[in-house]
Amino acid sequence: MSTALGEKIKAIIQANGPISVTDYFSLCLADPEHGYYKTREPFGSSGDFVTAPEVSQLFGEMIGVFIVHAWQRHRTPAGVRLVEIGPGRGTMMADMLRVISRIAPPLFEDMTVHLVETSERLRDIQQEALASYGNKISWHQGFDEVPPGFSLLAANELFDAIPIRQFIKTATGFRERMVGIDADGGLTFGVGVAGIDPGLLPLPANDVLPGTLLEVSPARQSVMLAICDRLKAFGGSAVVIDYGHLVSGYGDTLQAVRMHEYDPPLAHPGEADLTSHVDFQALAQAATSAGVHVNGLLYQGDFLVGLGILDRAAALGRDREAHTRQIIQTAVDRLAGEGEGRMGELFKVLAVSHPAVDLMPFRSVD
Repeated sequence: MSTALGEKIKAIIQANGPISVTDYFSLCLADPEHGYYKTREPFGSSGDFVTAPEVSQLFGEMIGVFIVHAWQRHRTPAGVRLVEIGPGRGTMMADMLRVISRIAPPLFEDMTVHLVETSERLRDIQQEALASYGNKISWHQGFDEVPPGFSLLAANELFDAIPIRQFIKTATGFRERMVGIDADGGLTFGVGVAGIDPGLLPLPANDVLPGTLLEVSPARQSVMLAICDRLKAFGGSAVVIDYGHLVSGYGDTLQAVRMHEYDPPLAHPGEADLTSHVDFQALAQAATSAGVHVNGLLYQGDFLVGLGILDRAAALGRDREAHTRQIIQTAVDRLAGEGEGRMGELFKVLAVSHPAVDLMPFRSVD
């Protein structure tokens, strides 16, 4: 069974030939008529997936603690821009602001909040979630619209939704993976003619078997560079949280999620969320090449525990009935624990700063 977007994509392929994975990815998420983020309510139990801030308020609170810590390390500048790119339902920002107002009133009073959101529907949900903060919060279509000034920036599950290119090892080297139409009229993966710069390969091409896939994402690099350019221009720190790997490598991580289940990536274009794992080594290298200090890379579990999530969970559960304490404990385990269904190992955290400051819980590197 095809989707409305599937038919549109087939028409494009019939007219112009196969399209790249990057173009397929972009159409699935952002097609103005049928794109997933234009037509769906992706988050939460009624959506297709649950993000960390929806699991527990503890997640956003810990990011709030980290933001205050970064502000202090930067010597408490005035005129702070607190920026979140891709703020989902506004849940994380609401939890961050509650903590910031409690533990750093001078920062809270003085700063302005900037949400970068392209979806009008999500923007409406965010405005409702953050209504009590009034005109402290501004919304922007693009990152470049955020006003100048010292910036503290958070991006949770932003990079996984930025399209990738895929290349496949063939007898004649790596060639770009394409999406075409098979003999039965369905969408299928194929091989194009574009090659890849050997300098981008994690291992020499001779060392990998035919059929091996490589993913690169120039679009992710450019978003990372835009963040770094802002930090260099105005000073500040950024924290990026996503699922992915700490070391660049080969492999196919393109995946679709539909109604909380994995779905073949070509099965329901426009009706499933399409993502891929984030290459954190590539993001860190982009930051280093931009001249920004990389504080480090951590597993999400180590990051949250290092910021005090266990103490905060204990405080939250104190004097509550056993059932409530169990809910809190389960949420902490899901956010910071290891293994199947838990986010502690799968999700990674990257922090960058300019000028260089030491940020907990990252180990200082001399």
